[in-house]
Amino acid sequence: MKETQTVGIITLPGFNEIDSFVAARMIGSVPGLGVELVGPFDTAVSMAGIEVMTPGRWDQLSSYAAVVIGSGSQTFEHVENASMMDAIRLNLSDDQLVASQCSGAAILHRIGRLGEQAVCTDRLTAPKLEEIGVTVSLSAFRAEGRTASSGGCLASAYLAYWIIERLAGRAAADVGLSKVTPVGEELDYQARVDRLIPSLLVSSALGDE
Repeated sequence: MKETQTVGIITLPGFNEIDSFVAARMIGSVPGLGVELVGPFDTAVSMAGIEVMTPGRWDQLSSYAAVVIGSGSQTFEHVENASMMDAIRLNLSDDQLVASQCSGAAILHRIGRLGEQAVCTDRLTAPKLEEIGVTVSLSAFRAEGRTASSGGCLASAYLAYWIIERLAGRAAADVGLSKVTPVGEELDYQARVDRLIPSLLVSSALGDE
C-alpha cells in the first residue's frame, strides 16, 4: 500500500479560516493525501474567534510532503517573533513544496524562501511587502519551482490544486477542486486552473528541478 503523503498547514493565532479550511478540505479529500494543522501551541484561535486544535509536528516541518503558510490578522506580529520565524525556517527543507496564502507571503519572505521571485498576496498586504522591497504580482496564483503563493482568500483553492497536482497528479487535483467548486461554475473554475497552473507530469514534478 502506498504511503500517505501529509501536508502541513501552518495555522497561527489570528489565522484566516478560509485559508486553512478550504485547503484542508481539498487536499484531505484526495486518496493518498493527508492534512495536519500545525502551530507552535496546542490550539489556535482564528480571526473570527474559532478555536481549533493544531496537533501537527511543529518541530518537524521537514517531514511533510508540502507546507502551506496561512494568513491572518496577526501575521506581521508573528513576522517579528524571531523564535517563531527561526522554527519555521530551520525546520523546512529545500526539497519541500512550500506555499503561502495572502499575508503568509510576509512569512515566506522573512524566512528567505522567496529569493527574487514575485509573490501573490492580498491587496492589504501588498503595499506592506512592496515597502520592504518585495515584488508583488497582481494575480491570484503564482508558482516558481517548489514555491508558490496565492492572493485573496478564495485563491486558496488554486494553491491547494497546485499542491495536489504536484503530489498526486492532475486527475486527483480535479477531484479535489470538485469538492469546493460552486454548482454551475465547474467549467469556469476548471478554465481558471488550466490557465493559472499548466499541466505538470507527476513523474518529473519532484525530481527534475
